[in-house]
Amino acid sequence: MKKNFTIFISISTLILFIFCSAASAARIKDIAELKGVRNNQLIGYGLVTGLAGTGDDLKKVLFTRQALYNMLVRQGITINPQEFDKIKVDNVAAVMVNAVLPPFGKPGSTIDVQVSSIGDAKSLAGGNLLMTPLKGPDGKVYAVAQGPLTIGAFSFGGKAAKAQKNHPTVGRITGGAIIERKPPGVFAKDGILAYSLRDSDFTTASNMSSKINEKYGEGTSFPIDSATVKVIIPEPFLNKKVQFVASIENMRVKTDSNARVVVNERTGTIVMGQDVRLSTVAVSHGNLSLIIREDADISQPNPLAPGQTVATPQTQIDIVEDDGQLMLVKEGVSIGEVADALNAIGATPRDLIAIFQAIKVAGAMHGELIVL
Repeated sequence: MKKNFTIFISISTLILFIFCSAASAARIKDIAELKGVRNNQLIGYGLVTGLAGTGDDLKKVLFTRQALYNMLVRQGITINPQEFDKIKVDNVAAVMVNAVLPPFGKPGSTIDVQVSSIGDAKSLAGGNLLMTPLKGPDGKVYAVAQGPLTIGAFSFGGKAAKAQKNHPTVGRITGGAIIERKPPGVFAKDGILAYSLRDSDFTTASNMSSKINEKYGEGTSFPIDSATVKVIIPEPFLNKKVQFVASIENMRVKTDSNARVVVNERTGTIVMGQDVRLSTVAVSHGNLSLIIREDADISQPNPLAPGQTVATPQTQIDIVEDDGQLMLVKEGVSIGEVADALNAIGATPRDLIAIFQAIKVAGAMHGELIVL
């Protein structure tokens, strides 16, 4: 039990260090995003060929058979649909292809794509993705993907045994898609930049605006709400927008956040923010253990005597209840003192989760309690 306390105190100290580091000044590029400068999701449906008998079963996966038929027809190969059903093909697999189109992506440049099977293919190892258009949410084609897959896995086997490493039905093609259309986006329209905070907070937004005004003059920046900060590009930088944005991104701003306690009952994990405070409260902790043991009472006749051995089951129930202790937890001025006070009660991390929930209900915890 004492070892558990030591481990929990060490974890609490590590968490305190992390939160103290997070509370220090952070770069604007790490806490905010510039509106109009964002990634765009692309998706497409395609076929992977060249598989060594590990593709889809065309008799079961109808959309693979239909896609293969349409692809052959587009290549000028005339096939009787009724006869096509008799053809056995097991080296083709239907896949979904997805990619991320970066902001300001130029036509002709390449991006990585991820390929995943949607049929009953056993493996995509050794496969080659055929030309697949990638579309955005607006239905327009922004890139075209094609090329050999890199799997990093294998799956081989027969009727009696099978060997598999990693996940063989998902692959990747580095630089496998060529951008065909420039993504939509507006950058510095009318000489105004808009930053969105990743974690909405009025204090952080105000600190960010004040930091920018401190360097470029009052009125350059102003917060709109807890998540948006607008910046007016000064006249000397209207033709140097990139340099101006780069200088803003590297500014360090003191961030703030709400006081939170996050607990995960499944794993027994507890994370406390440095601003969490507890009012004076009395906490009692005790454990009730129920031990059930099944034994058998064996009765057998003497040697050479008639009769048979009889086993009579016996159940023994023991109830052990540890002595509960009522401890006064004074108002904590730091997370370290709070952790020390709660550990003094003699509770494990899982017990502390129940204690935190009870303290929150009692109104003695000044902070948000989040249970995962």
